[in-house]
Amino acid sequence: MPGPQTSPVSIGIDFGTTNTVVALADAEGRVEAVRFRHRDAQHAVYLSALAFWQEGRGLSARTRMAGGPFAVEAFLEGHPGLRFIQSFKSFAASGAFRETRIFRDRFAFEDLLAAFLRTLVQDAGGLDLAGSRVVVGRPVRFVGRTPDDALAMRRYAGALARLGVRDALYAYEPVGAAFFYARRLEAEATVLIADFGGGTSDFSVMRFARGADGRLGATPLGHSGLGIAGDTFDARIVDHLVAPHLGKGGSYRSMGDKILPLPAHYFASLSRWHQLALMKWSGDLKELQDLAGVALDPAPLERFITLIEHDLGFALYQAVSATKVALSGAPSAELSFRGAGTDVEVTGTLTRATFDALIAPDIARIAAAVDQALAAAGLAPGAIDQVFLTGGTSFVPAIRALFVDRFGAGRVATSDQFESIAHGLALIGRQPDAGRWAAEAA
Repeated sequence: MPGPQTSPVSIGIDFGTTNTVVALADAEGRVEAVRFRHRDAQHAVYLSALAFWQEGRGLSARTRMAGGPFAVEAFLEGHPGLRFIQSFKSFAASGAFRETRIFRDRFAFEDLLAAFLRTLVQDAGGLDLAGSRVVVGRPVRFVGRTPDDALAMRRYAGALARLGVRDALYAYEPVGAAFFYARRLEAEATVLIADFGGGTSDFSVMRFARGADGRLGATPLGHSGLGIAGDTFDARIVDHLVAPHLGKGGSYRSMGDKILPLPAHYFASLSRWHQLALMKWSGDLKELQDLAGVALDPAPLERFITLIEHDLGFALYQAVSATKVALSGAPSAELSFRGAGTDVEVTGTLTRATFDALIAPDIARIAAAVDQALAAAGLAPGAIDQVFLTGGTSFVPAIRALFVDRFGAGRVATSDQFESIAHGLALIGRQPDAGRWAAEAA
């Protein structure tokens, strides 16, 4: 393990499927999130996205790149041939993903992550990654059918090495949240930390105690995780409210004069707005146009086609996400989406009861993952003194109810910010025994 912290600043990086947060901790233990300026506003959250486009033609063409909100801006500006990449963390542990071609260059996962971190550093006004202790969060379980954790860690290390960082620490994301939360503790406690991100939900059971010197000590007792989180819940809303407006469930007349259902795979991209852009340049759009010509009711498919042609996926994604957020504080919410300059309109009412029913299978799998963390720790729910929930999805009432029912309302606390993991990771880097908090690296 790397030795004690000697650099003036510790940097915590919470690289997420959907968003990334970075925090800095100084020698006095002060910690704050890095802010990014975009359109005269300061943001602590940086979208985990990249955009590549070319300026000029032929051999003289130069590839340009942007990250975070600037990548979305470039996408919406409609640069010809632009490649937009989001949620690429999902491929970190996939041996099937080897590389992607972007214009004349080949990008392995390490190249994508290094490019993303470079844009983040630049947009943050410059961060000295090479001269600082860097602590990077990692999920307890990477997404994918057969995720290779060791491969993911080698890829993380390779990306950071491209930026001059060769001795980074890697900590489970809920452990970062645990360190942030543990500063509130006034006595010894066994704590369950539940971290709900965009792509994964992770759980850690930690035992906290202070030594004779007053320094906080922690013993990890058990971990678990799964690839279900906020993005999955968004997809449930899309499938229930949006997809039927755009043709899902409709039929078409085949060349043999048979009535067949419209292929469902076209609608799978609706919950991943950046995938809609890929449909614009692939053969999918042409196939949809052909299907609209033989559909029994072509109007919904024509709306779907317009959505793709006018790059309205991001605006639709924002409307769906807003509906989910509204349901956290109300018994029902309205989805209202209108594509600027088009006749595309998607509206509908979603009750919390219906939403709870849609995500019930996901809640059951999350509950099973919590049980796995407790089993790994060898503890019953009654042995947990406190529960700390973090991440935007932790505000979903069905999620909170899961933990209240199991552990009691008095033991459940929820963070009101997205910065707790990054803060905790940065603070871990200030500890003389930082290696004790680290997950096994490559």
